[in-house]
Amino acid sequence: MTRPEPAPAGGRSEFWESARRGLLLGSAALALLLPPAVVHFAGGGLAVALPQVVARHASFAAEQASPDVRHFANWVITSRDNGPMSFVIVDKKQAKVFLFEPNGRIKAAAPALLGAARGDDTVPGIGNKPIDAVLPEEKTTPAGRFVARLGASSTRGEDVVWVDYEAAVSMHRVLKVPERLAALASPTPNDNRMSFGCINLPDAFYEKALRPAARAGAVIYILPETRSLRETFTAYYDVDAPVKLAQH
Repeated sequence: MTRPEPAPAGGRSEFWESARRGLLLGSAALALLLPPAVVHFAGGGLAVALPQVVARHASFAAEQASPDVRHFANWVITSRDNGPMSFVIVDKKQAKVFLFEPNGRIKAAAPALLGAARGDDTVPGIGNKPIDAVLPEEKTTPAGRFVARLGASSTRGEDVVWVDYEAAVSMHRVLKVPERLAALASPTPNDNRMSFGCINLPDAFYEKALRPAARAGAVIYILPETRSLRETFTAYYDVDAPVKLAQH
């Protein structure tokens, strides 16, 4: 083990004085660049709102989306929770999937088939359960944040985008059976709950949009249907909500 050399005499005080001055200068510059949102007297005290992060808004073009999807997409790009990756939002209530570029511009959207059972959690160990042993109430599509992983399914014999590998939940091409094809083509989401938990998608959306995005790296957000967004995503906040001021 090598011990560090002792600091020269006076080095510590000079270092901290330089650091203090640098901090003060940096704070002053930041104050000029990001002034308080509001400074006024209220009830005899000074009310100050600290500088806010500038809200960013996703571009949906002509795509129809629920308020939850819009608010959530805005939060993703404002907080940069997706990092440099594309992101997918699955709206279980409307049975629809949206794919965005990293900057929040819509790239593609499509209807989807989802788990037959309503719920936001998976049953522990369900990924190891034989399909014919899965109970009706266990056929849920879990809500939460997942990192897409392109892989293969031994049961389907083709590539899939894994959402939760341990729970055997993936996004894949729709099964070619009449009732699933009919439900996917119907104009309402009322008949789109019929899978074991996986997310069935139109072939074109899967192959031309989702698979390339997953290969490059993507985050998948599955919105809840039995809980609030805040309960499911603890870091979530409405980027357009008014900021409460601290009274001093």
